[in-house]
Amino acid sequence: MRSGQTVAVFGAYGHTGRFVVAELAERGFLPVLTGRDAEKLKSLTYETGWEARSASVDDPSALDRALAGAAAVINCAGPFATTAGPVIEAALRAGIPYLDVAAEIEANVDTFAHFAGRARDAGAVIVPAMAFFGGFGDLLTTAAMGDWTEADEAHIAYGLNSWHPTAGTRSAGAVSRQRRGGRRIVFTGGRLQHREDAPPTLEWAFPDPMGARAVIGEFTMADVVTVPSHLSVPEVRTYMTVEAAQDIAAPDTPTPAAVDDQGRSSQTFLVDVVVRSGDDERRAVARGQDIYAVTAPLVVEAVDRVLTGRSKAVGVVSAGEIFDAPDFLRALSPHITVELRP
Repeated sequence: MRSGQTVAVFGAYGHTGRFVVAELAERGFLPVLTGRDAEKLKSLTYETGWEARSASVDDPSALDRALAGAAAVINCAGPFATTAGPVIEAALRAGIPYLDVAAEIEANVDTFAHFAGRARDAGAVIVPAMAFFGGFGDLLTTAAMGDWTEADEAHIAYGLNSWHPTAGTRSAGAVSRQRRGGRRIVFTGGRLQHREDAPPTLEWAFPDPMGARAVIGEFTMADVVTVPSHLSVPEVRTYMTVEAAQDIAAPDTPTPAAVDDQGRSSQTFLVDVVVRSGDDERRAVARGQDIYAVTAPLVVEAVDRVLTGRSKAVGVVSAGEIFDAPDFLRALSPHITVELRP
């Protein structure tokens, strides 16, 4: 348990934000609820009893007041193309760590491009994509690499049995599609590239009991930003089970519905990571429930480690670079099971 440190949560009333607030409180932090919608903040304060401070991303003074006295800030409010920059600026002014749960590829690229030098010079910590997509895949890939300093390929296959997207996921996806002009994106040849063609449908041999499943072969997620930011891997490819891809593409798929007292949905996941160097292959496999709910222990564990000095770098850094990946994954054992297969 932490000793009552205050952590501001921007977008606290959103679906993921609520999980993050609950996880912070469970671990002994004092959440400060902040975001753009004063009425939603008021309602959440009534439910939880935590202090609320409304702030808009176009009002730097309000953001400064929202972060006053906080030890760190977690940004859960998408689209991150709109919110990340202003909240990072406020965190830099306050001299506190910034972490977000952005799955938007372009927003994460922007964070590395625009803030790397300033954060490094200031000795600041900025961790983008500290979530299921981006951070978790990076931790698994880094752990699978082990003592390898480079690899030829990294493959991250997401075996989701379903995907009921939140309003935030739909909004962020629309912004990303608009920014890339409807094209899709891949990481190949050591750089991000845009493609006009449709992604391939392949078969991926997931570990038992899931087994072989049809996947979208280049369903690109934020891992193509986080993994290459610190690992020498020129080919990073991500895959998604067809059922989940169809769910998120359908405009009438409902939002997640709680099935337990933690508020988790019935969604389950299996993440299968394979890294290859020449003829050698290493693997990491993770299993759990509800990609939105599991983001909370991911980002709160990260905050805890940054605030207690259990981090290895400053600047704009991904999860696999700033943390001891195997140790971090072990710490998630109440929420996720992980198996490393050298």
